Amino acid sequence: MEVRVFLAVVSKVTAPTGFLDQVIRHAESLVDQFFPVPPDTVAAVERRFPGAVLLGWGNEGESGTRPPLITATDSRAIGVTGTLLEWSATRDLLDASSMGDTAHRTRGCFAALRVGPGEMTAVTDITRACGIFYAETPELHVVGTRALLVHLIARGGRPVRWDAPALQSMVRQGYFLSDETPFEGVRALPPATTLEFRDGVRTVTSVPLPESGPVPSSRRAMRGAIEGLAEALLETVRPLTDQVNLALTGGRDSRLMAALLHAAKVPFRVTTNGLDDHPDVVIARQIAAKLGVEHTVIPPKRTEQRDAVLVEHPLRRTFEVLRTCEGMTSAYETIVEYLPYSSRLTMSGQSGEILRGGFLYSQGNPAPQAMRRRVDAFFLKDEHLFTEEANAHARDLAAPWQERAAADPARVLDHLYVTYRVGRWHAAARAGSLRRGDAVQPFLDNRVVAAALALDPMWRRSEEVVHELIGMFAPELRRIPIEGAEWRFRAERAPSRWESLLARRRTPAPATQKGAAVQKGATKKKGAAGWNWRTSPGERLTAVLREGVLDGDVLWDIVRKDAVEEMFAAPAVKQPALAWNLYTVGAMLSELYPGSAPDGLDPVEVLIPR
Repeated sequence: MEVRVFLAVVSKVTAPTGFLDQVIRHAESLVDQFFPVPPDTVAAVERRFPGAVLLGWGNEGESGTRPPLITATDSRAIGVTGTLLEWSATRDLLDASSMGDTAHRTRGCFAALRVGPGEMTAVTDITRACGIFYAETPELHVVGTRALLVHLIARGGRPVRWDAPALQSMVRQGYFLSDETPFEGVRALPPATTLEFRDGVRTVTSVPLPESGPVPSSRRAMRGAIEGLAEALLETVRPLTDQVNLALTGGRDSRLMAALLHAAKVPFRVTTNGLDDHPDVVIARQIAAKLGVEHTVIPPKRTEQRDAVLVEHPLRRTFEVLRTCEGMTSAYETIVEYLPYSSRLTMSGQSGEILRGGFLYSQGNPAPQAMRRRVDAFFLKDEHLFTEEANAHARDLAAPWQERAAADPARVLDHLYVTYRVGRWHAAARAGSLRRGDAVQPFLDNRVVAAALALDPMWRRSEEVVHELIGMFAPELRRIPIEGAEWRFRAERAPSRWESLLARRRTPAPATQKGAAVQKGATKKKGAAGWNWRTSPGERLTAVLREGVLDGDVLWDIVRKDAVEEMFAAPAVKQPALAWNLYTVGAMLSELYPGSAPDGLDPVEVLIPR
């Protein structure tokens, strides 16, 4: 968890006398750069052994409910970031002869660093939603939970050096589809991986993601499989006694979280962001009423005439995203702003797609060839925009996944989601919320993820698993519509003979205004109610993004200038996410970050469509 930052450094035999002391002083001087909270809120702890040190920083203050930053004996010290279902497991990880094996059996969403005399061990869990980053120099092994900190220590006081080829993925997708980082020489540890330095030798051991079984052959067997997943989810929230604040929308995943808290009898309240008539707000209000919980709506800032929303200036927004997410998430994403640390628990439906087949949840065409094309598109999207060197790098990253997709594309889309969407995008994006308090994330629990991945991915894609879980936890929610499309297992199943006969006898439904049918049970987005400034930025915001991208001269080793100019030729950009990705990477390479926040920038008005 980002409220706890750890750095482990092991010196090599080549390190001069006193070198580790210099490293410690350097790390202590960097707090305002690597920890995205006010420095005066941060406390530090150090545990030193011959040839090795573990440093920890936290901003919980006296309100924290967790064990000490670092747990230590005379011969070892450990720091755990994230959440353990039972914090007593910290001692198990500290004492384990094989920390990796113990970590893979431990419940929670976490990462851990352990040091002893001249040695260090780091572990990630099944999702690596709590990241571990590492680098090596002639004198040191450097491992930590903040990539910038690892890079600055490895650089020894020299300026940041960007890994420009790796940033092609940030432009393409807005996050990394690899273990690369924006920083030259710094890598992210893969999921379920143990990194160990001992006796001068570095070893890396990874456990593959679980293999899935076939779809159960009977309704009884299906029910049993879903009940196993339900029990794993319930175990993640049963220890909770304090009230939880749940971010609730009209979709599937946050609804499942509401049902889970309801079933476990955990006290909670819900909040929803949006205009009062937005489908998310309308449906969340119904869910809250049905479960009898308090519901708060948080509207966006609007002008006095209420004809536009005020958006933070892109450069200011980008700086904060870079500072918080270390250049591993695009400023297209909305990162939770900083507030002083609070021990109040928060929760959302983020990463619930793990239970719906990973990237299969948005795979409209389930044909194998279509799924293979989707795998290609993740790595090679918008090829015409990129330089030959950037495309060649992307093809190298894609090759092993394409090879796997040739045999089993559904499983690849499932595993890509956990490995990169959760393990890289979510791991970076969640930093904003975690620096301000404790988050409960059942979808990322080690056992929950393992239980989900063991179920056939195409069965999970059908959404039947999530639908049944909601029905088990809160049957009263069954009839409340879903925002967007109907449940997939209903929409895609072949009608029975009797249903087909009935359909022929029914009077055809009148066409909608544009001839598009509104799906049964869905809430149609219409006008301003379903509008979002990020996906419809308008001309004013486009102009600011265009100027920021084209006026710089730092992107042209990654993308082709003529293609980018053509992309921005229209008054309102048609690919807003890509525009933000370009703006983010351009600002990074222009040395906006690390450094001081830009000031004197007015918000930008984005007109609300009538």
